[in-house]
Amino acid sequence: MFDNLPENLPRLETLRVWHTLWLTRINTKITAVQKRQAEVEHGRRRRPEPPDWTVELGIGAGRPPIQVHAGDCDMAGKRQRPIGRDEARRLLANGLRVCTHCRPDIPGLPRGTTPTTPSPAARTPAP
Repeated sequence: MFDNLPENLPRLETLRVWHTLWLTRINTKITAVQKRQAEVEHGRRRRPEPPDWTVELGIGAGRPPIQVHAGDCDMAGKRQRPIGRDEARRLLANGLRVCTHCRPDIPGLPRGTTPTTPSPAARTPAP
């Protein structure tokens, strides 16, 4: 059935060497891919969790805060630092804006609102 190999011994030995070389290349590639996947998984497990909230900082002396973002917001820019719930509430109480992209949820405030932006319940007219 699969006996279409040549009867010539030197040709058979050449085929065996050729296939051995290919098998070695394939095994080397498998090992490299497995190592890379293990490194990616190791990095994923060791990556720290994003903070709950961040504050985007401005440019210049003192780097004043600009906006409050959710910790995983992609629009925060490079100048940012993690903040806790109390600092986020304090910044928002002082009139700092929230990110309009991520609209961070800060306990004690309706989602995506600041003291300067009325909550949906406050927007409904009184009877």
